[in-house]
Amino acid sequence: MLARRELLRALPAAPAILRASRTDKPNLVLFLSDDHGCMDSPIFGPSPVRTPSLQRLAAEGAVFANTFSGAAICIPSRAILASGLHSHRNGAVANGRMMRDGVKTLPSYLKPLGYDVAHFGKSHFLPASNYPDWIAVPSEIRGTGPLNNDLDPAAVDGWLAVRGAGSPPVCLMVCCHSPHVTWEENSGYDPAKVNLPPGFVDTPSTRRARTRYYTDIEKMDRQLGAVRESVRRRLGSNTLFLATSDNGAQWPFAKWNLYDAGIRLPMIASWPGVAPEGKRLEAMLHFTDVLPTFVELAGGPPPSGIDGRSFAGVLKGSAKRHREEIFASHTADNNGQMNCYPMRAVRDRRYKYIRNLRPDLIYTTHIDRGVARDGREYWNEWRERAKSDPRAAETIRRYHKRPAEELYDIERDPAEIVNLAADAKHGAALRRLRGKVDGWMKSMNDPGETWGTPRLLSEYPEPLP
Repeated sequence: MLARRELLRALPAAPAILRASRTDKPNLVLFLSDDHGCMDSPIFGPSPVRTPSLQRLAAEGAVFANTFSGAAICIPSRAILASGLHSHRNGAVANGRMMRDGVKTLPSYLKPLGYDVAHFGKSHFLPASNYPDWIAVPSEIRGTGPLNNDLDPAAVDGWLAVRGAGSPPVCLMVCCHSPHVTWEENSGYDPAKVNLPPGFVDTPSTRRARTRYYTDIEKMDRQLGAVRESVRRRLGSNTLFLATSDNGAQWPFAKWNLYDAGIRLPMIASWPGVAPEGKRLEAMLHFTDVLPTFVELAGGPPPSGIDGRSFAGVLKGSAKRHREEIFASHTADNNGQMNCYPMRAVRDRRYKYIRNLRPDLIYTTHIDRGVARDGREYWNEWRERAKSDPRAAETIRRYHKRPAEELYDIERDPAEIVNLAADAKHGAALRRLRGKVDGWMKSMNDPGETWGTPRLLSEYPEPLP
């Protein structure tokens, strides 16, 4: 853990912390986990994962059951959150393609309103030049590999502890690394009792991987609990504590996809005496909406020229609905060397429409092309099972080969397994949502480009089952 002396030395903005008198403006805390799927906690559905901190937060606050990112990948989702703009407007359309220089971000909206904005843990908010108004507090525990860093919750407590009386309100952006791979070793989960999402191939390696994923969620939950306890002790009750994730988990049909497993995220908000307690709220929210909500709560005017709009009314219980549709996109990852498959989507309360812009490409990710930690260990078992099991073979085909259009009835098929795009009974929904994506892409100046080094189906070296 970082020593208190190191924290004090690393606070170039410390004199500014003491400059202003305390106001009645709320403190704002955003806790962001990494690759945490919406359904992987008892809060959202039956799950064996042990998440006592999330469950306490839900009991004392409001669970937002329909929160969506506009992307299922790290840098683009965080850029959306920080800018209030969709990917093609902020420029971060892929990992390896950062926001355009000069895009205004959340710290620069809040600083003029009297806030100290501090960032802890994992960043991936890039480029750094677009975040001139936040205090970057050293708060990472360096691991032995590129994916083994960790959040130090004590750094949050230490930074808050040195603030003097009369300090201005704060906005904390606390970002942990879990449950992003590499996952922790199993800590007491029975592989026989894990949940396998619909459509998964049931193999021993898959179940063992699920236990490690659960263990890493539990680690995230402990860090969340530690940060929340510090916030309670140091900041008091006039504090909004908002916990969510950047995108879905690194599993097939989740991260790097526009299915709900990739873009629908857990979100819980606690604000004593203001947010409803122990309530499940069904309003549809988008990551672009977080920035204008924080600005409104901070007393600022509605930001102009962004894609988000404040959901403060939902948060305070005066409104039940917010959005009627959600848009999302995916292009590529890893500087264009992996996960290259351009797709766009729109989702309303009943249907999800996905347009795969290049159905002549083969869909691949780290899971099937990476190393064991990425999922290759269980993926190899899936492919072996597919040689004799038609259902496993169909899963492999569905993963690799995507049609030009996909349409799902979310109410009846929440796992998005049965594609209804060719079903005439749903033709009106298909045409309506197809038009929505056409209009959205045009408004975003989105050319539907392919970026990176994708592979053609005809050139893929591993034959499909």
